[in-house]
Amino acid sequence: MNGPVVGTDGLARCPWGGSSPDYLAYHDDEWGRAVHGTQALYERMCLEAFQSGLSWLTILRKRPAFRAAFADFDPARVAGFDEDDVRRLLADAGIVRNRAKVEATIANAHAILALGRDLDELLWSFAPDPNRPAPVTGDDIPAVTPESTAMAKALKREGFRFVGPTTAYALMQATGMVNDHLAGCAFR
Repeated sequence: MNGPVVGTDGLARCPWGGSSPDYLAYHDDEWGRAVHGTQALYERMCLEAFQSGLSWLTILRKRPAFRAAFADFDPARVAGFDEDDVRRLLADAGIVRNRAKVEATIANAHAILALGRDLDELLWSFAPDPNRPAPVTGDDIPAVTPESTAMAKALKREGFRFVGPTTAYALMQATGMVNDHLAGCAFR
């Protein structure tokens, strides 16, 4: 099935949204909902980068450990992390232990602090027309868009790492810059 699926509660959801309790909560309460604020957007950016190559369910289940390990994604605190912190993070079984992703998370905190503008303003400037048609099936949802490509290029120019066009689009979905809930989904 590639269209909305009716759950045991009688509500139609995107097919992935009811596949596990974690996905159900994320689908119903977070995905596609507007997120603002530097710290919240930085967290989503980091989690999307850590997800690259992995299941989003893995990241969801590790999110509390990520928050603890990365000082609740406070950019000022994470920017102060040093090589001892990198070693600590790489030894933390509660998170994804990938040196490149850990170092990118720290580098991205530095990039946020060096921005000449607010991260919220920068990211949301790439949000596409909110009135675009709703996707009918999962096949209608792109992995990359011109807006996500432009966002990724702008972030790279500002010193951000591990935020390519696909990760940028996932970030746009996760933070409500785009609403890719399928037509007929009760949470559209």
